[in-house]
Amino acid sequence: MTGEVMTVSVATLGFPRIGPRRELKTALERHWSGKASGAELLDVAATLRGKAWAMQKALGADIVPSNDFSFYDHVLDTSAMVGAIPAAYGWQGGTVDLDTYFAMARGAQGEAHHDCGAGCTHKAIDVPAAEMTKWFDTNYHYLVPEFSGGQRFALSSTKVIDEYLEAKAQGVVTRPVLLGPVTFLKLGKVDAAQRAALLPGLLAVYLEVLSRLAAAGAGWVQIDEPCLVLDLDDADRALLTEAYAVLAAQAPAAKLMLTTYFGGLGDNLATALSLPVAGLHLDLVRAPGQLDLVLSRAPASLLLSLGIIDGRNVWRADLENLARRLAPVAAQRDIVVAPSCSLLHCPVDLAQETAIDPEIARWLAFAVQKIEELSVLARALNEGRDAVADQLAASTEAAEARRTSPRIHDPAVAARLAAATPAMARRRSDFAARRGLQAEALGLPAFPTTTIGSFPQTEAVRKARAAHGKGALSDADYDDFLRAETARTVSWQEQIGLDVLVHGEFERNDMVQYFGEQLSGFVFTKHGWVQSYGSRCVRPPILFGDVSRPQAMTVGWWRYAQGLTQRPMKGMLTGPVTILNWSFVRDDISRELACRQLALAIRDEVADLEQAGARIIQIDEAALREGLPLRRGDWQGYLDWAVESFRLTASGVADATQIHTHMCYSEFNDIIAAIGAMDADVISIETARSKMELLGAFADYRYPAEIGPGVYDIHSPRVPPVEEMLALLDAARARLSPDQLWVNPDCGLKTRKWPETEAALINMVAAAQAARAQA
Repeated sequence: MTGEVMTVSVATLGFPRIGPRRELKTALERHWSGKASGAELLDVAATLRGKAWAMQKALGADIVPSNDFSFYDHVLDTSAMVGAIPAAYGWQGGTVDLDTYFAMARGAQGEAHHDCGAGCTHKAIDVPAAEMTKWFDTNYHYLVPEFSGGQRFALSSTKVIDEYLEAKAQGVVTRPVLLGPVTFLKLGKVDAAQRAALLPGLLAVYLEVLSRLAAAGAGWVQIDEPCLVLDLDDADRALLTEAYAVLAAQAPAAKLMLTTYFGGLGDNLATALSLPVAGLHLDLVRAPGQLDLVLSRAPASLLLSLGIIDGRNVWRADLENLARRLAPVAAQRDIVVAPSCSLLHCPVDLAQETAIDPEIARWLAFAVQKIEELSVLARALNEGRDAVADQLAASTEAAEARRTSPRIHDPAVAARLAAATPAMARRRSDFAARRGLQAEALGLPAFPTTTIGSFPQTEAVRKARAAHGKGALSDADYDDFLRAETARTVSWQEQIGLDVLVHGEFERNDMVQYFGEQLSGFVFTKHGWVQSYGSRCVRPPILFGDVSRPQAMTVGWWRYAQGLTQRPMKGMLTGPVTILNWSFVRDDISRELACRQLALAIRDEVADLEQAGARIIQIDEAALREGLPLRRGDWQGYLDWAVESFRLTASGVADATQIHTHMCYSEFNDIIAAIGAMDADVISIETARSKMELLGAFADYRYPAEIGPGVYDIHSPRVPPVEEMLALLDAARARLSPDQLWVNPDCGLKTRKWPETEAALINMVAAAQAARAQA
């Protein structure tokens, strides 16, 4: 390469879809409620896409993605693209319409309506949503692809081509994004032999898409194969080799940027480098050590995209250090600098946060700022560091200010951790001994009914919270409003016959944020929203320093609610592992240490609830499985400290106090022993979408404690009939002892509306009563 001038380009792999003010959420919910047509929804989406493309270009991105936008989930988009639509949704072929798409995402019940003009025939429909689970080790959810016997694929959505042409018409030549065919198949519930059988038909659709994109003018296509950072076997690697040999041979005009993220290639490096692609993206945040090995083995013709800016966290980068690190690489070959993964996982723009602590704001970078960082870094490498000296100096000063801030470390927290003993993480007696004491204290019937915690946060609740936040509603008036909502909800639960009640959590904005706001070491945003799925957005707290609990957080509301009823009222807490995994976490100490700090803080709250009289305390660990490392060899280390943190939180109570926990969409089979080691008295889990399939792990393991398998899916507005819930309970009884079973929804009811919630819970109580009658 002597005499050649190397160049550094800036790329983004994906940009937040929701809009700076969650415009997509608003548009989706208006459409779902019948207040906006499909055409109006499409118009909002087009506006958001156009603004995102223009913004990324203006910020200095040379390579801007298209098809990173989604109405719900990019895996569901891929299922629509290839026509993998289960027969239950009544799709007859052709283009997958919005009704079918949203029925898969949310379920559908009632009459199907289509924006299809005169002559459309409407028909009754009652279908559940497709199964949903977590995207690798993130809090983003995807719809699990479902393939039928004799599955035939066909191009059934031209979204990827349409959006490329849409951007091009606006003067932005994008790099379209596709979920890779092998990762797509691995996300579905099929074994290796079935994947191999499905691959040729699937590749035919990918070839058609790539050909159309090339004809439309696309020079490059980003094809995401994050499965390359997982433990793969020979069959998986053979599938990758076959797939890309076909794509290279039959779609030679398409230059593919093979994109990996969330980890290092490790033992899959040779496979990745053998694939006939034009470029390779590496996650150098999760796996910085892989760069040297890739450089030593990658051919000079392979364009390397270096994911050097963290796409999953909010901390500002030290650009001077990055520039020095990459300078030797940039001197030898053309490279692309990029975020480690899609910026989907980051809030949109720090500039909106006018109320955040200025000192801490200086340490942060959201999606917009991360692209600006990449632009500065590229200029430093292309033009020399003097060209951006001021920006580099500011970056270094911010990194040093964060490192030396006295607000980060608390000696009292360190001392308490040092004094913690192994005995603090052990219950006084084993479950068999505790169970009898709890049964005597609680006096519950067979198949006891309860809910997971939250009840619908209606428009009235949201308006009252907003008015209180703006000072338009006094503390006393807001408190009166919350008490009235709580009292009404407690009374209604009694009326329908629930056995163990909750107070509804109307005072809580979010199951993590609510606690973080009352703990030291956290800071919060006003507009730092991140998509979890569909219109569901979360605003993760930012954990910047040592954690402690200044005062009780939930005892007052629990005491008020328990005073309204003679039935057991659960104390409701979020566990340390979930707070950790659903926050933007500091990167200057280990996650284990941060989690143990959280465990001690929540332990204090457990003790105060018990002292106040709580006989049941639920400590949700919805994100335990989500935090599991992607490589099996790293699992045990994580599980050891995660389980120990939960036990440290829960083990200070008397034997007669019943500890519950809750877990969200997860594959439990591989970690069931760790779940057993948590030593909770009752676990509630999401099982309705999988039709109790997940209970197989608990049965095979001979799980000793009690279980509340969700009997209806709260992520859908659909109200399941009594018979459907009873059938799920029957499936549960076939796997577990009836005296182990509780009856509850899949998850909290915060996002639902009251009419569907009331109808579903009445049916749920009736199903439990029918199960008792059959026992």
